[in-house]
Amino acid sequence: MKDTVKVKWGIVGLGKIAHQFAKELLLIEDAEITAVASRSLEKATDFANKYNCKKAYSSYDEIFKDESIDILYIATPHNSHAELSIKALQNNKHVLCEKPIALRYNEALKMVEESKKNNKFLMEAFWTRFNPSVKEAVDKIRNGEIGEIKYINADFAFQVKKFGEDRMTDISLGGGSLLDIGVYPLFLAYLILGIPSEIVAKANFHESGADLQTSMILQFSNAQAILHSSFLSSSNMEATISGSEGRIILNSKWYEAQSYTLIKDDEEVVNNLPTKGKGYTHEIEECHKCIKENRIESPLWSHQNSLELIKIVDEIRSKIGLVYPSDVS
Repeated sequence: MKDTVKVKWGIVGLGKIAHQFAKELLLIEDAEITAVASRSLEKATDFANKYNCKKAYSSYDEIFKDESIDILYIATPHNSHAELSIKALQNNKHVLCEKPIALRYNEALKMVEESKKNNKFLMEAFWTRFNPSVKEAVDKIRNGEIGEIKYINADFAFQVKKFGEDRMTDISLGGGSLLDIGVYPLFLAYLILGIPSEIVAKANFHESGADLQTSMILQFSNAQAILHSSFLSSSNMEATISGSEGRIILNSKWYEAQSYTLIKDDEEVVNNLPTKGKGYTHEIEECHKCIKENRIESPLWSHQNSLELIKIVDEIRSKIGLVYPSDVS
C-alpha cells in the first residue's frame, strides 16, 4: 500500500469512544471513514452523517463483508471484543480493538492466532503507548537516564455520580474499574518493568459484582509498583517513575500526557510534547505505518505485549475474586 493511498476505516460500535476516535480519524490525511455499524440503523445513519461517512450498517455482519474496508476499529463493550475481532480477521480485515483486548487470556490468544492465520494486522488500542510524551519518557528510561527503576506509582480514577445506568458496572459486559481503567496503570508498569514476580490486590465491589475500586501492588526483583483504579473518587492522575538517579513524572492526565517532567540532580525540566488532537491520532498513524509495511503487529505494542498484559489482569481478577458470567458459562 503506497503512502498516497487512503486507508479505509470501518467503525464497529458507536458509543462515546467511537465518536472521539472518528474525530481523530478526520485529522489524519491518509485516513477515510468508509463505513460504520451499529445494531440500530438510526444510530449508524446519524453517526455516518456527522462524520461525512457514506455507509451506515445496522448489523456488524454487513460491515465485516464490505470489501472496500481495510481496517475495522472495534469499539463495542469488552465482552464482545474477541468474537467481533475474530470475525473481522476472518473476513480479511485488519483490526484495531479497544482495550482490554479481551475478557481473558485464552480469548486474546485466539485473536492473535487468527491474525497470524489470516496474515492480518491486529493491535490492541493502547493509544497511550504512542503518545509522544510517553514514548520519549520510556525511551529515556530504557536508555538509563534515571538509573535503575525502583518504583512506579500510577492511578486512573474518577467519580461516577450514579451507577447502574451505563456499562461501567454491568458485569455481563465486563464492567468494573479494573478492565475499564485499571488496565492503564498496569500497562505502564508492565511497559517499564515487565512481568511481576508477585501480585497483591484488593477491591471494593458494586452490588452487580463489578469492582468499583481496585488497588494493586506489583513485586519485581528490584522494584515495586503501586497502582490503583476507581469509580468512587478522583485523583491527580500523574504517574511517577522513580529510578536510582532521578525520576520522571508523566504529567496529568498521564495517560494522555501533553508533557513530562524529568527530575535529576535537584533540577526539574518540563518537556512539552503536545498530541495531535486528543491523541488517538498517534495510534492511528501507527496502524497505517504497520499496514503499509505489511506487518501484522506493531513493534511498539505487539501481540505478545497484549497477551502478557491480559495474563496479569487475569491474575488480579483471581486475587480480588472478580468473576464474569462468561467465566462459568
